[in-house]
Amino acid sequence: MAHDIVIVGAGITGCTLAERLASVMGKRVLVLEKRPHIGGNCYDFVDEAGIMVPRYGPHFFHTDNAAVWDYLSGFTAWRPYEHQVLSWVDDKFVPVPVNIDTVNLLCGLDIRDEKEMEAWLNDNTVSIEDPANSEESALARVGPLLYEKLFKNYTIKQWSLHPRELDAAVMDRIPVRTNRDDRYFNDAFQAMPERGYTAMCERMLEHENITVAVDTDYFAVRDTLDRHEMLIFTGPIDRFFDYRYGRLQYRSLYFKYRTLDIEYFQPRAQINYPNEEKYTRITEPKHATGQKSERTTIIEEYSTWDGEPYYPVLSRHNAALYRSYKEAAEKLDGVVFAGRLAEYRYFNMDQAFANALQLFERLRQ
Repeated sequence: MAHDIVIVGAGITGCTLAERLASVMGKRVLVLEKRPHIGGNCYDFVDEAGIMVPRYGPHFFHTDNAAVWDYLSGFTAWRPYEHQVLSWVDDKFVPVPVNIDTVNLLCGLDIRDEKEMEAWLNDNTVSIEDPANSEESALARVGPLLYEKLFKNYTIKQWSLHPRELDAAVMDRIPVRTNRDDRYFNDAFQAMPERGYTAMCERMLEHENITVAVDTDYFAVRDTLDRHEMLIFTGPIDRFFDYRYGRLQYRSLYFKYRTLDIEYFQPRAQINYPNEEKYTRITEPKHATGQKSERTTIIEEYSTWDGEPYYPVLSRHNAALYRSYKEAAEKLDGVVFAGRLAEYRYFNMDQAFANALQLFERLRQ
């Protein structure tokens, strides 16, 4: 079967574009995926204990974008779930994002309302109008004490870089509340796909015009492909150009899974460990999936430079390097670079879906 469009990568971006191009425009689409499965880093599966677990770390869906929510609702039913995170600090669990209870527990105070919390933040944060790096961003948002206890060491473990070496955008994502709201996200739509992300992606790729080839490296087969109108590349942009200008940095993760003969291991789906421990967090998927079982699976998460690319490292060096690749990409005809790795941007899941949908609208014009 000849194909009009070849898409490299069956993650969020690849699945969304394949589905739209096939179902809306009637394009014949070939999706190439080098991994043995679809779904990208959202891939999940049922483990030996019968627990649905993520292969590449947890993904908790949340969005304020009604268009994204409506689009995905065509491929999955939802299980309502509002994500809550605790951090293990000073031998106690404290809420993240920072809220009234976080400050009271760590500072031995009795802040009672938003006015008092706003006053505490005003007295304890550092006035920095335009933070130049992540340390300055954190100091401006939560102040020195909370930065040291909750964020500094966590960031160093996660990135293997001091916060002063990272763009302010990394810490700009820290949510801060002046009330007791302990939800990590406050988006209008928060839920988990009822049958998991893999099942949702399978539904997206069901169209008769879509062919999927897993265990297939584009670079190994590109010379054998039939002529096509367009190539959409969702992999690392530096790999596409054979690292012509040097390698972009990505932080990766590895995971240790443990199945335990207890119903639950921890009080929330995610516990952060910002200080002495080598892992950054432990997640327990059952809290989010709602599964009932006498056993549970927990996942210890470690940051590393080796392995699958997860997070672009937002530094000045990488920003300059990416600009060189972007300029090279703009000179190519019939090739579109899309998604987290190709655009060297960090996307939340809903942002990745929205980005792909917006790209589709441009392509169809």
